[in-house]
Amino acid sequence: MTLPVRRSSGPVNRWAPLREFEDLYEQMGQLVQSVSGAPAGAAWMPAADVTENDDEYVIEIELPGVHGDDIAVEANGRELVVSGEIKEKERKGILRRRTRRIGSFEFRTTLPGEIDVEHIDAKLSNGILTVHVPKNERSKRHKVKIVEG
Repeated sequence: MTLPVRRSSGPVNRWAPLREFEDLYEQMGQLVQSVSGAPAGAAWMPAADVTENDDEYVIEIELPGVHGDDIAVEANGRELVVSGEIKEKERKGILRRRTRRIGSFEFRTTLPGEIDVEHIDAKLSNGILTVHVPKNERSKRHKVKIVEG
């Protein structure tokens, strides 16, 4: 017994899983913007890691394509604020797609202990801003020796 075969004269649509992820990412970004109430040009927050060791906090922030002159690092009390702007570069031709962020950015964090604001150090290398924030002597860990007796 033979079965009928359906043939389509229209174009064949190939499944593109990566394209579906890109569409989903774009839709999620629009959803987050609509829920947060932030306008499209509002400051965005770059990806960052905050690490604590015995003497300092180390903050690493991803800022590819940003120049050091376009970044400001400020400390107030226990709060650290890194802000700046990624400027749009001049292009020749038609921009068909954009997934990289441009415009103002801001990263804020409140550190758990007191910090030495006078000795904060920041270095930009390979698109990563590394900020070393020394702890104040009072907020450093001290090991207490137990005396038996």
